[in-house]
Amino acid sequence: MKNIKYCKKCVMPNTRPGISFNSEGICSACVNYDNRDNIDYDERFKELEKLCDKYRGMNGKNGFDCAIAVSGGKDSHFQVHIMKEKLGMNPILFTVEDNFTATKAGAHNLKNISEEFGCNIISIKPNIKLQKALMRKTFEKYGKPTWFLDRLIYTYPLHMSLKFNTPLLVYGENVSFEYGGQDEKEVYSAREILKNGVASDIPMEELVDEKLGITEKDLYLTIAPTKEELDKLDPIYLSYFIKWNSHSNYIFAKNRGFHDLTHEWNRSMNAENYDQVDSVGYLVHAWLKYPKFGHGCATDYTSRYIRYGMLTREEAIDIVKKRDHLLDVNCVRDFCQFTGYRESEFWNIIDKFYDRDLFEKNSFGEWVLKNPLWK
Repeated sequence: MKNIKYCKKCVMPNTRPGISFNSEGICSACVNYDNRDNIDYDERFKELEKLCDKYRGMNGKNGFDCAIAVSGGKDSHFQVHIMKEKLGMNPILFTVEDNFTATKAGAHNLKNISEEFGCNIISIKPNIKLQKALMRKTFEKYGKPTWFLDRLIYTYPLHMSLKFNTPLLVYGENVSFEYGGQDEKEVYSAREILKNGVASDIPMEELVDEKLGITEKDLYLTIAPTKEELDKLDPIYLSYFIKWNSHSNYIFAKNRGFHDLTHEWNRSMNAENYDQVDSVGYLVHAWLKYPKFGHGCATDYTSRYIRYGMLTREEAIDIVKKRDHLLDVNCVRDFCQFTGYRESEFWNIIDKFYDRDLFEKNSFGEWVLKNPLWK
């Protein structure tokens, strides 16, 4: 029987993989956020300037001298602004498209980055046949339907930076450090980014499947570069050098043409309308934290809002109670249409991922938390 506990400051439970709590019952994400007051970010920005100077113009006067991993989201807008407009670098941008139904906002935002900041973007649209086969396999076995996409989001920029000779590769925030996770160290280097739990390695022998037509050749881009290749790169977390704030990034991006989902889609499971707005079915992966760990999208963002001083804990609890358990019907329909599941099949697969130590069924046959935050 798991003993679920909640952070005394935010609403994050101790079931989030890799998160830790101090003796006062405060989660590591809140502790790390509060400790930022002791960091000299002016000095850290100078470190970033020196790092840029090291690579500036390395491929000739007009060549690319850094790369940025982007999705088109609010953080991507902010990253490009910092690297190109504030630091004067000449970045090449790499992105992964996910093949789900794009939102109007998502279709607009990636184009907006190119037009607003004047950047070249190289995108990969994954092999659709392979994506469908892998999604079904990793969904049914691990409850990780978007593993293939998430893995590419991290590995594709690494491979492309090697091809373009742009060692300085910029990622946004260190997810484990900012929000609590398995690789919870504050370092500027993102060489260990594949250990953050989002796209951790799955052994090749578990993925290759002759019946499904999945070969090692198909999976080439999901394989991390060798140590020798990684040693040629200098991938960084921008969040190490700048006081990172998701909401501030959103306000900045909106002023530069970023579109949120206002008037397009009120997602029943989210506490905001501006994070991961690119497509519809992809969001199933974000919600799957709920049956496995007892917290979902609303917990993630209301916890951030508490740290940012935008919500009280009581206000956050009310939002979590209303939204965390919901999986938006649009996500389910788009996911099933893409993968070929009947909705009844989909929910039967979901059912087996509910952690019986955390959940029980009520009189209506619905899964409910045994020890919810509001009790």
